[in-house]
Amino acid sequence: MKKQLLSGLVAAALLGSVALPVLAQNVAIVNGKPIPKERIEVLKQQVERSGRKITPEIEGQIKEEIIAREIFMQEAQKRGLETSSDYKAQMELARQTILIRELFNDYQTKNLVTDAEIKAEYDKFAAASSGKEYKASHILVEKEDQAKAIIASIKKGAKFADIAKKQSKDPASGANGGNLDWANPSSYVSEFTEALVKLGKGQMTQTPIKTQFGWHIIRLDDVREAQLPKLDEVKPQIAQQLQQQKLSKFQEDLRSKAKVD
Repeated sequence: MKKQLLSGLVAAALLGSVALPVLAQNVAIVNGKPIPKERIEVLKQQVERSGRKITPEIEGQIKEEIIAREIFMQEAQKRGLETSSDYKAQMELARQTILIRELFNDYQTKNLVTDAEIKAEYDKFAAASSGKEYKASHILVEKEDQAKAIIASIKKGAKFADIAKKQSKDPASGANGGNLDWANPSSYVSEFTEALVKLGKGQMTQTPIKTQFGWHIIRLDDVREAQLPKLDEVKPQIAQQLQQQKLSKFQEDLRSKAKVD
């Protein structure tokens, strides 16, 4: 009797030593079907890519999500839904999406933007943005007569900012008294730029300026040398932009080489 009991305990221990590593490789076993831990790792990577940190709480939620998916999957399979034409069509689209994403990730990993490319792009930006910056204010209205009346009113002592808040069609600057903040004059439409650069500091256009947006009364508030951000401040944005340009070029090259009948 004792010998049989001992033999049973040894057998159980041996079985346990075999089963434990198998269980360790799985998240859980649902209706007899093991769920591999790899599924949790894939979902964790997706969460991390979104910028969220994997906490014990989130890891627990991921585990519950994996188990729930397996339960629902088994029920769908039991009902034969994976044999439907709609399911097969959606699966093909999903397969294409995932494979294309992997293609683009592979290309970007093997074609990283270099520091030299970032510096060259920054130098181009600096050259195009050099010179002077203008701090301007404007009032935008629909009709020339209305603009002329505003100019006359300001000359008589009315405050530019007050009129901008009440009458300007440009809601962004109007709410701020017409202030357009600092900008390179080339960032405006040509008619606006031409009128702006002719003004002296503190001066206002004496006649309305017409553009595609309507009629403007423009005032030059200040002028300064262009203030450029340092390379380190904009390096991530430049790298992202160049990486996207490389990927777009890769896509265009593939399309141009493809034979489409």
